[in-house]
Amino acid sequence: MQRRRSSTRGFKRTATLLNDQIRRAGESRGFAVSRLLTHWAEIVGQDMAAIARPVNVGYGKGGIGATLTVLTTGPQAPMLEMQKEQLRGKVNAVYGYNAISRVRITQTAPTGFAEGQASFDHKPKSAKPKIEPEIAAEADRTARDVHDGDLRAALERLGRNVLSKQKR
Repeated sequence: MQRRRSSTRGFKRTATLLNDQIRRAGESRGFAVSRLLTHWAEIVGQDMAAIARPVNVGYGKGGIGATLTVLTTGPQAPMLEMQKEQLRGKVNAVYGYNAISRVRITQTAPTGFAEGQASFDHKPKSAKPKIEPEIAAEADRTARDVHDGDLRAALERLGRNVLSKQKR
């Protein structure tokens, strides 16, 4: 039987390269499922992820019913305190069973020795550069003869990107 040749030519996805390191780092802090760390915003929602981060999962002596420790800033702690049960439910949905029995909230000051470490905001998306009107007109003129609207719009965007990079 002939062995199948790899189509990746030796390249690997970054996720597969970092999987073991993320798993080991997560397990050292009690996270059996690293997805809780890597997909926190998708699990709990953008609004809750903006004010809180998971820090630790601690297991009791019997091993049943873990405690999730969540870090937040002082002013956000009362808001998060009211949402503890929803947070616990969302996290348990990731584990697939009632793994987290308690959520503990820890607070930190918004500023301190390491300025900005308490900020939970995600990096803002960069503003799109302004496209000169003559570049936009040339891209529109090039794609004008295409009858499919979606294809024409995609070609116009591509033309604007290519032409604006050539001008620089």
